[in-house]
Amino acid sequence: MTVAEPRRGARDAGQAFPLYLVAVAGLLFLALAFFAVGQAAATRNGAQTAADAAALAAGQKYRDLLAKGVLDGVRDGSYETDKAAWEDLLNGRGAPSPAACESADWFAGRNDAEVSGCVPDSWPTSFAVTVRTRNTVGASVIPGTAGKHASAEATSVVGPRCAPAPAGGDAGGKDGKDGKGDGRGKGGKDGGAGKGGGKDDPGPAPVTITCDGKEWTLDAGDPTHLPDASDLFSVRLAH
Repeated sequence: MTVAEPRRGARDAGQAFPLYLVAVAGLLFLALAFFAVGQAAATRNGAQTAADAAALAAGQKYRDLLAKGVLDGVRDGSYETDKAAWEDLLNGRGAPSPAACESADWFAGRNDAEVSGCVPDSWPTSFAVTVRTRNTVGASVIPGTAGKHASAEATSVVGPRCAPAPAGGDAGGKDGKDGKGDGRGKGGKDGGAGKGGGKDDPGPAPVTITCDGKEWTLDAGDPTHLPDASDLFSVRLAH
């Protein structure tokens, strides 16, 4: 009796089946690896978004503090008594920075991250912010991703837009003879009837500044026509 040999096609199919399994397993591994890379990229992009938002928040908070200092100096007259400090504020430096970094931390939290570093630089005023995501990349076929967080950095720069306008002529006249000078009236006696007499304190004198070509007169007596913080300072991300 002769035993029939298996057909050649069936034998070839049986030999090829393990190869198919290996190929499918390899493709599946590649797909999972690409998915892990995508997860990592998404986490990294989220970290960069959080860093950008945090850095801008720090810069904008600092801009608001600078603007408050500039306008308060006009209201209380300290721009006259401490001109150097007031001009420092107008030039974009001199405000306290802790509140700016606190603002950065809050905005990072809104983007599922936390600030791991906030370093202010005094000139030009800038904030270098580093954040770390709260979420990890997640488990994947690539070892170590389950506990891997993403980090990113961003820097915002606060720039002054304004400068004091050039001083004008001597509006006070000479020795008060015209009644507008040092407070002597027309009769020549101190505190007399001249227009510059000193019974009532007129308050701080207005100051004129030029911001990107636009002239502003800062007058404590007219608080409705004062510039906004964005008129005084710019905030941008440094690239």
